[in-house]
Amino acid sequence: MKEMKLAKVFLPAIALMTMALATAPVQSAEKVKIGVAMALFDDVWLTYVRDAMTKWASTHPDVELTIVDAANDTAKQVGQVENFLAQGMDAVVILPVDTAATGPMTKAVVKAGKPLVYVNRQPANLPKGVVYSGSKSIEAGIMNMEELGKAMGGKGNLVILMGELSNEAALGRTDGIKKIVKEKFPDIKITREQTGNWQRVQGKTIMENWLASGQEIDGVASNNDEMALGALQAIKAAGKLGKIPVGGTDGSHDALESMDKGELNNTVFQDPVGQGNEAVNAAYLMVKKEPNPKVVDGVVWIPYQKVTKENYKTFLSK
Repeated sequence: MKEMKLAKVFLPAIALMTMALATAPVQSAEKVKIGVAMALFDDVWLTYVRDAMTKWASTHPDVELTIVDAANDTAKQVGQVENFLAQGMDAVVILPVDTAATGPMTKAVVKAGKPLVYVNRQPANLPKGVVYSGSKSIEAGIMNMEELGKAMGGKGNLVILMGELSNEAALGRTDGIKKIVKEKFPDIKITREQTGNWQRVQGKTIMENWLASGQEIDGVASNNDEMALGALQAIKAAGKLGKIPVGGTDGSHDALESMDKGELNNTVFQDPVGQGNEAVNAAYLMVKKEPNPKVVDGVVWIPYQKVTKENYKTFLSK
């Protein structure tokens, strides 16, 4: 009898507990936290990369994206990456200030066992498991000089505006320019090269000084569009617009508009959306331990595209 009474008490209680468990809200999965350390925010093209990452995150509700500005300070960027690890980020994405000074950041993230992705600027000798999303810098220089060399008629004096010498992109693009001069345009002579640190105002100042020196200049190859546009400002002010062709890299909106006005001779489209998307997506898939067929030998290559007088309008409409 006691057993029957106990059964009458416990069975309804068990039934109530089962109902309660069935109707209890399911706990939502924790978000994937990705920390992005950008070299700087105050750069037109890098802003496109950052905006692409932000937009990608907005379509992934299970991701919490944090993006910080290193203000072009290597020590500050190292500290930001250390903070990401202390905050328990699931993955780290770095667009480095200085590709030659990434060792401590790489070592710290790898030691912490967190997925690491570099974007846009490729450090040398990355360890296995670290991914890079970007474009082959030398190809930009090759494409730039192929068009610029033709505009120069295959001869004359060439000057080169370089990006920051601490960046692989500046070195690679300059190597591409020199490669084409050597192989395809032996009658073109490189007379000057100077870093303008990717900045339009510096490109303008350097070009003003070169023009003031009195040395004949027949073409300007710039590592990016900003410096190229600065050089064009100086050329225009000197009354030499149309006489000195200028080529750049990035395919920025300002550069395309300059081409539309018949000023900039050519540029090379570097896809900021592709680089930004693939960087954060690679980090996300690494955290989820899901395959990423776009990663080949640790790299997601985003191809450059040559922008010429014949096809620039297709890029301008994008």
